[in-house]
Amino acid sequence: MLDIRLKSNKKPDYKSLERIVFARIVLIASIALGAVFIILLLARGNVGDFIANLIQVIWRIPREMALSKYNYYVRNNLDYILIGTVALFFVILTRFLMSQFEKYFSEISNSLDALVEDNGRQIEMSSEMSAMESKLKAIKYALDEREREAQLAEQRKNDLVMYLAHDIKTPLTSVIGYLSLLEEAQDIPDRQKAKYIAITLDKAIRLEKLVDEFFEITRYSFQTIPMQKEAIDLYYMLAQMADEFYPLLVSKGQEAILDVPQDMVVYGDPDKLARVFNNILKNAAAYSPETSNIDIKAGISDATAVISFTNEGGIPKDQLSSIFDKFYRLDSSRSTTTGGAGLGLSIAKEIVALHGGNIYADSDGKQTTLTVELPCAP
Repeated sequence: MLDIRLKSNKKPDYKSLERIVFARIVLIASIALGAVFIILLLARGNVGDFIANLIQVIWRIPREMALSKYNYYVRNNLDYILIGTVALFFVILTRFLMSQFEKYFSEISNSLDALVEDNGRQIEMSSEMSAMESKLKAIKYALDEREREAQLAEQRKNDLVMYLAHDIKTPLTSVIGYLSLLEEAQDIPDRQKAKYIAITLDKAIRLEKLVDEFFEITRYSFQTIPMQKEAIDLYYMLAQMADEFYPLLVSKGQEAILDVPQDMVVYGDPDKLARVFNNILKNAAAYSPETSNIDIKAGISDATAVISFTNEGGIPKDQLSSIFDKFYRLDSSRSTTTGGAGLGLSIAKEIVALHGGNIYADSDGKQTTLTVELPCAP
């Protein structure tokens, strides 16, 4: 599974946009000040005479009266005229600047549309918005990857349900067939009858396991996991679990060897963590060869409990991260007697994450180790 992480300590670089906006503000201020300077020069030079002549012609008054009106209406109110001019320039140039921002907002809006719509549109923005473009492209890539992973998980789930439905029919047919023989032939020899009963029981047990897998899929799909954390005696929990697995392990000549400090304590939900360790040990037993050992070790490092399960049998490096995927089964060939729904380790990973811990796998080709890290205290 590809893990896409958008969190980063690196702050997005918007310096290019900042420089452009600053340059435009400086330009507006410079033009406004330039206009004021020009008006001051013109008002005190030939332009004053021109305006006075214009007043004289329009109103048909003597030269002296035209100059008087010019001084009264223009020269005496020059400060107000300059303020009005500056304000007008600021309004016009600010409107120009806002139109540029409108362009940026439009680019962001179009990019967001391309982000949420699956229409093949590309996210393209101007050079000064390159930081925002990179961020949105990263989000789009992450969303596309998650959608592909969800589709793949759904496909695996659908395939698994189809396989289980087929597998359920096989033992059920056998159960019905042998029970029908026992019912029809009352005089079957005891040895033959015992054989039929043993086969029927074996098929019924297999049928029960398959039904349990269906329930496991349903629980996983709709589960909400409330956590009730407390201090847990880790040694007692793992020892009890090893005892519960003893019949399964001894039937294959396997043995769980416990190397855990008897005073070791972790903090978590006992029921949920028991499920984690159960799923890991069950997986180790399923993929370990007969007459092999499963080593369970634990220790404390920096207030963190480190619990490892090591079994014989390697896992290819390219499949190590996939074993925690939903509905993933290491053995691609479907077996009717081994291998579950492919949910055990995925559920374990989710529970460990809810505890603020970590779970990971490592393999050297001969042995495989699954390690769980959990907090020792709240």
